[in-house]
Amino acid sequence: MTQWPAPTRSDHDKFCRNEGWRRLRDASGRAGTHHITYEFDLPDGSTLRTRISHPPNRTNYGPEMWKHILRDQLRVTEGGFWACVSEKIRPDRGQLAQPLDTLPAELAHLLINRVGLPEDKVAQMTKAEAIARLNQYWAKQE
Repeated sequence: MTQWPAPTRSDHDKFCRNEGWRRLRDASGRAGTHHITYEFDLPDGSTLRTRISHPPNRTNYGPEMWKHILRDQLRVTEGGFWACVSEKIRPDRGQLAQPLDTLPAELAHLLINRVGLPEDKVAQMTKAEAIARLNQYWAKQE
């Protein structure tokens, strides 16, 4: 016996709404479609897509279909899914690594074009080192 309840279309829909997926299509007013389609953009630039058969009611998913939805469409663990559904805790999707100490573009431009430093050397400098080097350049100009 599993520790999670049987997943339903309604749970699937609630997960998508709680995590902030974009609703693309639904069955209301559109001939020929019988699914609700959601998309979600990941930090790495890829986009997830999932479809829920209409209506999003208490109809259960079979175990194999549910494994497919979790793994291939939602890319989330079952625990992460239920935490989002019941407690609105969004799954950790990761984030793009942000450089901790980037140089402002104008500072890099001055170091390369005015001071004459090679780009690879400027790219390795911290912000404090770059400012110190530019101050040293200005001090010699007086």
